[in-house]
Amino acid sequence: MSLLEECLIGREDTIREAMSRINRGARGIVLVVDAQQRLEHTVTDGDIRRAILAGDGLDQPISSLIARKPSGPITAPCDLPVDQQVRRMQDHGVRQLPLIDARGRVTGMTFLEDLIREPDSSSVQAVIMAGGFGKRLRPLTDQTPKPMLPIRGKPLMERTINRLKSAGIRNINITTCYLPEKISGYFGNGSQLGVDLHYVAEDQPLGTAGALGLLTSNQDTLLVLNGDILTSVDFRSMIEFHRHHNADLTVGVRQYGVEVPFGVVETQQGMVRSLREKPTVDFLVNAGIYLVEPSARSLIPQQRRFDMTELIQAMLHAGRNVMSYPIVEYWIDIGKLDDFQKAQQESQQLRWAS
Repeated sequence: MSLLEECLIGREDTIREAMSRINRGARGIVLVVDAQQRLEHTVTDGDIRRAILAGDGLDQPISSLIARKPSGPITAPCDLPVDQQVRRMQDHGVRQLPLIDARGRVTGMTFLEDLIREPDSSSVQAVIMAGGFGKRLRPLTDQTPKPMLPIRGKPLMERTINRLKSAGIRNINITTCYLPEKISGYFGNGSQLGVDLHYVAEDQPLGTAGALGLLTSNQDTLLVLNGDILTSVDFRSMIEFHRHHNADLTVGVRQYGVEVPFGVVETQQGMVRSLREKPTVDFLVNAGIYLVEPSARSLIPQQRRFDMTELIQAMLHAGRNVMSYPIVEYWIDIGKLDDFQKAQQESQQLRWAS
C-alpha cells in the first residue's frame, strides 16, 4: 500500500482506525474521502488529541470529529508549483497539503518537513533513561542493556536518537547504570549520528526523576523519555503543546483499551437502560515521555531515588501547571519479551521504522 493510500479513510471509519493509519505512516494526517476519492476533510494527529482530551471515545466515527472542525481542509491544485505549496502551508500554519485535481480527487500529498528545514529545538535537551536492568527481558538482557536490543537490526536507542535529531534536538543526555560501556562504546560522543551525547552515570538507580538531579545544566527544557520505548511521536508538536499551555511539566499519555469479557448492563433505579456486549473501556496511561521545566526540577531531591510519579504528585501539591499530551502516533513499551516480539513484528509494517 502506498503512503497516499495509507492516508485515505472514510467518514464512517472510527477515530481508532484513523489513529492506526497515522501510526503506520507517521505523517500526522489522514484524508477523509468519498467512494470516488474526492476529498471531504482532513483529520490530523492534533484533531485526535483534542478529541481524546475532550473525552471522546475512539470507536466513534470520524464524522463526529470533523463535524466540530470550524473550516474545510487546506488544499492545493495538483499542478501548483512547489514554492507556492510551501507558501500556502506556511500561510495557513499547516505541515501537510493534500493535492487535488479538477474533480476534487486526491492525487498526492506534500509535507512541509520534506521541503524545508524547520526551526530546531536548541533550547531543549533530551534525556534518555537507560539505567534499568531489564530483568523481565532476560535472557536477552544478560549481556545487553534493554535500550540496546535490536529492532530490525538497529539498536532501539539508535532509532530514538535519530527521531530526536529529526526534531532538531541534538543535545542528548543518556543516564546509565547497567552495562554502561555497551552504550558508550557503541555511540561514543554521538558525532557519527550528528548529535552531541553526554553520559550521566548512576552509581545506584535513582528513578526516572532522581537522575535528573545529576545533570549540570539547569536552564533548558528537558525532554525525558524512557529508553525502552519505540515510538513515532512528533516531538516538535509535543514541545509546541507544552509551550502553548505554559506548562511546568507535560506528561505524554497513551490511550489504553481494556476489553471487558462480559456484557455490561447500564441501569437507572433498577431499570435496564442498555446492554453492551464485551465493550472496550479506554484509559489514559503514562507513556514514559515528559517535558520538564527548571521550575519542576527544583522539587527533585538530591542523591536519592525519586520517580517521575513522585515528582508529578509534588508538582500537583505545589499547585504547578501539569499538562497531559495524548500520543496518537505509534508507541510501544518494550518491557517484556512479548512486547519485544510484538515490536519486531509491527515494525515490519511501519514506514518510519525501516
